[in-house]
This record gives sequence, structure tokens and C-alpha cells, in this order.
Amino acid sequence: MQSTSPDGDRTCMRLAIEASARALDGGDMPFGATMVLPDGTIHVSQNRQLTGADVTAHAEVVVVREATALFGAKALRGSTVYASGEPCPMCAGTMFWAGVTRVVYGATANDIIDALGEPSMPLRIAEALAGTSPVVTIEGPLLVDEAVAVLLRFKTRTTSEMRTP
Repeated sequence: MQSTSPDGDRTCMRLAIEASARALDGGDMPFGATMVLPDGTIHVSQNRQLTGADVTAHAEVVVVREATALFGAKALRGSTVYASGEPCPMCAGTMFWAGVTRVVYGATANDIIDALGEPSMPLRIAEALAGTSPVVTIEGPLLVDEAVAVLLRFKTRTTSEMRTP
């Protein structure tokens, strides 16, 4: 399994958080993901649910799809994904089947629910991946304040748009 230094973890998480801000600025939900392949290759992507007209285009799913297309499915085995927000069960399954062995997240599921409201899927990633073989290591929250700040930008924007006649 790939190991990353604490500084490397923070750097990769910041890339995911920056991607979440780009997603928000581009009209999508505020989520980003960074994938680090075992050879050290880094690929960053963002949520594309709205702009891609695809409800499954969560950042973690997009990063898996793009990395598979770019590097091949075998290259993803043993990779780490840094997600700006705690991944949902769909994303957890996608990462598991792609061979991701470590997931690090920023904002927690509760932070996401607090900022975005309904609909919510409160099943935690650790619960979704409990008992998997091979084991997927789950770590987080990391840089939670930075990740939540982007979520709150979404909440603020949504609230102000609702007030606009």
C-alpha cells in the first residue's frame, strides 16, 4: 500500500479542496478529488453533476473514470484518493472496485449535511466499506476547516440566490 507523508497528505487534500472551489465556481456541487497512483502520478478532478448532466458524476467517480481512461484500470490498484468531502456510498463502491486502498477526506458527512441540507445519505464511508477485502483504509477529517469553507460558500450563494427576486 502506498504511504504518503503528512505534508504530502495536506498538499493532495488542498488540490482536492481547490477542485471543489472550481466546481462551485463552474456551477457544480462543491466537491473535488485527487487521486495519487502508486507510482506517484497525481490526477485531480471535480464534481460534474450539473454541468455534465450526470447525477453519478461525483468528484470521486469522475476522478476514477478519468484516471482509468488516462492510465488504465490496472494503474489505479493501490492508489489513494483525497476527497474534499466524505465520500457517499456510491463513491465508496466506485473507489473500492477501482482498487483504491486508501481514502482521505476533508469535510465530514455531518459537515456536508449541515452545509448542503437535503437530500442526504448519512451512511459513513467507513460503514460502507467495513469488511471489504482488500481492506480500504479510511482517514479523516483532514483540513476540515478549509473544506467546510467551500461548502459554506455554496450555502451562502444558495441562500442569497433564494432572496433574489
